[in-house]
Amino acid sequence: MSWLSRIPVDRFLLAIITAAVLASIFPATGFWVTVLQWATTIAIALLFFLYGARLSPSETLAGLKHWRLHLTILSFTYGLFPVLGLAVVALTGPMLAPGLQSGLLYLTLVPSTVQSSIAFTSIAKGNVAGAVVSASASNILGVFLTPLLCWLLLSSTGKVAFTTSTIVEIVLQLFLPFVLGQLSRRWTAGFVKAHPQLKLVDRGSIVLVVYAAFSAGMREGMWSSTSWTDLAIVLAVCVVLLGVVLALTWWTARRLGFDRADAIAIQFCGTKKSLASGLPMAGVLFVGQPLGLLILPLVLFHQAQLMACSALAGRYAREPVA
Repeated sequence: MSWLSRIPVDRFLLAIITAAVLASIFPATGFWVTVLQWATTIAIALLFFLYGARLSPSETLAGLKHWRLHLTILSFTYGLFPVLGLAVVALTGPMLAPGLQSGLLYLTLVPSTVQSSIAFTSIAKGNVAGAVVSASASNILGVFLTPLLCWLLLSSTGKVAFTTSTIVEIVLQLFLPFVLGQLSRRWTAGFVKAHPQLKLVDRGSIVLVVYAAFSAGMREGMWSSTSWTDLAIVLAVCVVLLGVVLALTWWTARRLGFDRADAIAIQFCGTKKSLASGLPMAGVLFVGQPLGLLILPLVLFHQAQLMACSALAGRYAREPVA
């Protein structure tokens, strides 16, 4: 059973699960709801400030020369995935609660991951530079595209309604901190690079968002409207969805004439969905909505993609490279 030790259930995911369990047993109530809301707002703003401080505009612009690679990856992230999300909602309509359906669609609208996309591409001997640029571009564009796609595809469900106050909140909590982080790079980039422990701020803010979401879900009777059958269906859908995009990214990359290194970057960057960006964005986009069920599909998909891509990266690493 040595293969069990290689399954990448990391501490971050365990922290997320722990936060969800604690919130289900000890949800925030009364005065602590307000405290948690303010803490979550500040944590999300700090998270996007650090994103801006880390991403180098010069490196991104230099890597954009390989535009076919980046356009292909972005087409999967913000084109194919939303189409598949709409198909999933149509197919599971009679079977799932509305919150889980919206969650399945939402997971298809968030940006790609940065760290794991680059790490798996590197392990598999793919185009690491291309993965860095594409994953970074996905997250930069996601600040604009994810809210826009949510407005186009989720507003009809009543889960997200774009008003002037919603747009202002998105700008203040996501875009403005990111821009300030970019503008501050002259003073902050070196410090952020020299202190990798700042990732604890990233992860801590995400764990806080999960606790807040599940606390709100408990106050609203989230689990009373969800069965184990629903959860099993969502997990199965996530696994099938991941398998489809893994196959399509590789097949499309090779059909378009990309070499092996580029195809690996397309597969690993084009199939990922980011918890680090998706959960904080959900906290901003779905204010006043029960977030617990809505973010659950993204959490499940994230773990499935780690396991599948870990196995694929190991297999590619063992293959001889011409």
